[in-house]
Amino acid sequence: MGVPKTVCVALIQSSCGNDKASNIKATLEQIRSAANQGARIVCLQELFASRYPCQTEDHDQFKLAEPIPGPTTAVLSELALELEVVIVAGSVFERRAAGLYHNTSVVINADGKQLGCYRKMHIPDDPFYYEKFYFTPGDLGFPSFSTRYGPIGVCICWDQWFPEAARLTILAGAELLFFPTAIGWIPTEKRLYGESQIDAWVTMLRSHAIANGCFVMAPNRVGTERELEFWGNSVAIDPYGQVIVQGSTVDPEMLLFECDRGQVETARTHWPFLRDRRIDAYEGLSRRWNDE
Repeated sequence: MGVPKTVCVALIQSSCGNDKASNIKATLEQIRSAANQGARIVCLQELFASRYPCQTEDHDQFKLAEPIPGPTTAVLSELALELEVVIVAGSVFERRAAGLYHNTSVVINADGKQLGCYRKMHIPDDPFYYEKFYFTPGDLGFPSFSTRYGPIGVCICWDQWFPEAARLTILAGAELLFFPTAIGWIPTEKRLYGESQIDAWVTMLRSHAIANGCFVMAPNRVGTERELEFWGNSVAIDPYGQVIVQGSTVDPEMLLFECDRGQVETARTHWPFLRDRRIDAYEGLSRRWNDE
C-alpha cells in the first residue's frame, strides 16, 4: 500500500499539572480522541509529560528524565500500534547517561515501532528558559522520517528561529515539518510585547513553509506555570504560508486538519527555491561571523 496523498493531522495543545503520570494519561486519551476523529499523525507539545522544568536551575528536575526507549515511549508505541497512527512524541526529557540529558522528540510509526529521534539542536538560555543547565545540544543532525503517512521532520521550539534547521530537515526529505513548542510570556513583558511576540513566532513558521514548500505545524502548551504564561496559538501552515488552523491563547484543545501532500509538489514546482539555491556560494554559513 502506497503513501496516501492526503493525511489528517492532529496537534495537541495542553496544559500540564504537577503529576507526570496524570499528564501522560491525559495525553493518551487525547491521542485516542484524535484518532477516533480521523487523525493519522498526532503531534504533542514540547516536554508534554510535565510542567516546563527549566524556569529555574534545579537539580531535582532531573528526576523527570528517563531513557529512550523508556516507559513513556513504551506506552506511546503501544497506542500507536493499536490505533495505527504516527505519533510525534513532542519531546521527552531524555536521560542518556549520568550527567548527559537531551530534549528529545521521538517519532513512532503506525506499527508501533520507533523510527528514530531528533535531539534539540539549539538550546536557549533566557530568563525562565534555563535550558542550557539541563540539556546537551543534539548530535543527530536534522533527519527526516519515512512514516506510513509520509515523510516528516521534527525540530523543537527554539530551533524554529533558525532557517538553517528547517532547510536541512527538508533537504533530508521531509514534507511535513513539526515544531513541538513550549513558549510563553514573562508577565512583565506581556503588556508591551505580547502581541508582537506571537506575531513574530507565527511569521517565522510561515516563512519556513514558504521557503521550503512544506507544511509547518507547531503545537504549543497553554496555562500559567510559575513565572510563564504559555500562549498556545498552536498553528498549522500550508506550503504557501497560509494559516490552515490556529488555536486559542488560553484553552487546551485539539487541532484537526487535512494535509494534501500534492500541494508540496505544486509549491516547489511553481516556486523553485530548491532549484535556484546557490550551493556553490554558501560556504560562509559555517562561520560564526565575518571576522573568522
